[in-house]
Amino acid sequence: MDFTDIIEFTKKPQLYAEGNTVMWTDAHISKQLLNIHLNQDIDLASRRRSSIESTVGWILNSVNMEKMNILDLGCGPGLYCEIMTKRGHKVTGVDFSKNSIEYARKEAMKKGMGIEYVNQNYLELNEENKYDLVMMVFTDLGVLKPHEREILIRNVHRGLKPGGTFIFDVLSDRNLDTKVSERTWEMEESGFWKDSPCMILSDSFLYLDEKVILYQHIVMDESDNFDVYRFWTHFFESDDLRKMLEPEGFENIECFDDVLPEIDMWNGENVLFCRARKVGIAYRGTEEDSR
Repeated sequence: MDFTDIIEFTKKPQLYAEGNTVMWTDAHISKQLLNIHLNQDIDLASRRRSSIESTVGWILNSVNMEKMNILDLGCGPGLYCEIMTKRGHKVTGVDFSKNSIEYARKEAMKKGMGIEYVNQNYLELNEENKYDLVMMVFTDLGVLKPHEREILIRNVHRGLKPGGTFIFDVLSDRNLDTKVSERTWEMEESGFWKDSPCMILSDSFLYLDEKVILYQHIVMDESDNFDVYRFWTHFFESDDLRKMLEPEGFENIECFDDVLPEIDMWNGENVLFCRARKVGIAYRGTEEDSR
């Protein structure tokens, strides 16, 4: 194995420099992610069940509209979609993970729920004036690079009905330096990253002016290859979100830091929920629209 290349990857890279692979389409990691999604007691791929249920309650109370047409972006295995459906709404879930979508479809069929699940990159959405509510939960917006955020926000605006609501959450920039993790390494016989022996070097780098932290994992196995996973994570304050949304045709932009319980630095006041309304007169719909 050539350690020269590995050493280069351990240096602080230029902002938004890519790794050499992504985890969302890896067959082994995709299965591990699904298992973590379904663990109701931890806040990793999804939040714990109690937080999911309280978040759904907060979202529905915030919009206060019956029989909505809802789009859940980054829906994973459909945990939020199922609760929304049980409460009388028509729901579409979109996720890039084929594994998660296949699981969600099977669960919906087994439970007799008419949820539509789409295996798609939400940056490629092309709906128009269709949804009363678009939601994007578990800080997905913050892993998008600035130009990707612009695409996503425009897609959401186009997909919402006039007066429709966009609700999402992001990580707060509060105490940003405490969210930088130390460099570590570990050995696994089999685990999250590989189903064979490997070593994982983990590190993070702070870009203070841009309010970005890179969380990086270098995974090495017995071959001459190594995988570099880079997760560019953005942190925000309320004004940042208003500046992103207002030019794209959103109004009544409000932020809340009391939706989640105070469990750790990734919950409570460290997570901002944002609610924004597409400019236009809200259409309350008819019984036919909810079918």
